[in-house]
Amino acid sequence: MKNLESHSTGIGNSPALVVVDMCKGFIDSSSPLGFECSELIDSNIQLVQKFRDKKLPIIFSTTIYRDEEEAKVFRKKLPALNILKPNSYEVSFLNELSPNNQDKLIEKKYASAFFKTTLAEYLKNKNIDSLVISGVTTSGCVRATALDSLQHDFLTIVPENCVGDRNHDAHQANLFDLKMKYADVVHSDDLFKNF
Repeated sequence: MKNLESHSTGIGNSPALVVVDMCKGFIDSSSPLGFECSELIDSNIQLVQKFRDKKLPIIFSTTIYRDEEEAKVFRKKLPALNILKPNSYEVSFLNELSPNNQDKLIEKKYASAFFKTTLAEYLKNKNIDSLVISGVTTSGCVRATALDSLQHDFLTIVPENCVGDRNHDAHQANLFDLKMKYADVVHSDDLFKNF
């Protein structure tokens, strides 16, 4: 079967970074949602620093459930999500990879950082034209956020070394799919070569 013709779209003139779910519940291997990802954490710390150095907007997302009715079907499907409670260890961030007072924090209930949040409105108000999407997991929240980014007409870039998944095969398959249909998939070192 032949592949679709697919073109790189590149980064725009006004990019922002969306760091998806890099809170402790997803990056601590002792958590039912987490996995060992020390290299991924380091890559995200470096990426966030690059955006801060360039004074570009950074948005962190976290998933929090404040009552039993929120995303009840999603939580029935994946009961481990029920650990994501307000003020819990699982929804907190590492000190070296956390929002500062210039960053935006988006609280979400579903996979995409866009779905039923204020993210799209916030980005439009800041005249953002492209999104770099990092975080976890490649097959879940990263993919959903990247798809919605494209569907909101943002140039979408996924730095392959800054996203990860519990399952290596799922990670690779979703990076392939993202690159073919929804986003540019590049190494974070190559993000700002022409910017």
